[in-house]
Amino acid sequence: MKRVHVAAAVIYDAVGRILIARRSAGQHQGGLWEFPGGKVEDGEAVRDALVRELNEELGIQARQARPLIQIRHDYPDKHVLLDVWSVSAFDGEPHGAEGQPLAWVEPRDLERYEFPAANQSIIAAARLPDTYLITPDGLEPGALLQGVRTAVAGGARLVQLRAPNMFDAQYRDLAVDIQGLCAGKAQLMLKGPLEWLGDFPAAGWHLSAEQLRKYAARGRPFPVERWLAASCHSAEELELAIQLGVDFVTLSPVLPTQTHPDAQPLGWDAATELLRHFNKPAFLLGGLGPQDVANAWQIGAQGVAGIRAFWPTEAA
Repeated sequence: MKRVHVAAAVIYDAVGRILIARRSAGQHQGGLWEFPGGKVEDGEAVRDALVRELNEELGIQARQARPLIQIRHDYPDKHVLLDVWSVSAFDGEPHGAEGQPLAWVEPRDLERYEFPAANQSIIAAARLPDTYLITPDGLEPGALLQGVRTAVAGGARLVQLRAPNMFDAQYRDLAVDIQGLCAGKAQLMLKGPLEWLGDFPAAGWHLSAEQLRKYAARGRPFPVERWLAASCHSAEELELAIQLGVDFVTLSPVLPTQTHPDAQPLGWDAATELLRHFNKPAFLLGGLGPQDVANAWQIGAQGVAGIRAFWPTEAA
């Protein structure tokens, strides 16, 4: 069965809401909500197809657009490649030029709407930022707390509390304080035993590669309302992440790092190939910083994760 190539857009307005449209009853997956877009014609560049479809469907001209995520999905009756772009600026007032209902939705409310199965990873990508802050090792709790406070005040929206050398009780106490700092401003991701899940209901969980291997066959350990991520370093671990039902991953190390000097880096080419077969948001990690975000987008990643690169300098 031939795979249908579709260009789709996550369109943001000036206050961060996302535009969705309802498919007509006669269409494939009719009656469900979708991100606007349409078929890429043979020989047509994806960006050109996106601009054309948004003009035809919504009467707008996309001005700022960049790749967000690629998804390959097989329905029983149709195989699709969704080439999804983030559109952050456009000219014109969107309207259903083909009679389709439209809605502007807060990112956190997207899960209240019924989308085709292939769209679930788009929803995750639309809600996630393009940088992922991981706290550095070796800092005292007070310094970690101040650093996270500074980072969140500076706009960090996704924070992992990583403190492998801390005693469990000390980590848990710090997690309570940082959860309070992040409330309503940033999503906190914790690491540790899954037995702790019930004690931190607002936090997501970032699994180690070891935990990923342990739990993958059992399926997702908690409901979809909570963020679940995993650390991956190979095609095998990316497959396990899909099996487990994670929302996103980190893929590392892309380049040599100070924290793991003995780890063999993947390099950009290998990372590109791994992401080509992965249908979920992925943050590239290892020797990267803010200057690498645009390159990460171009190879299909959500963005970049980092420790030193994103840690506030005054808190280091």
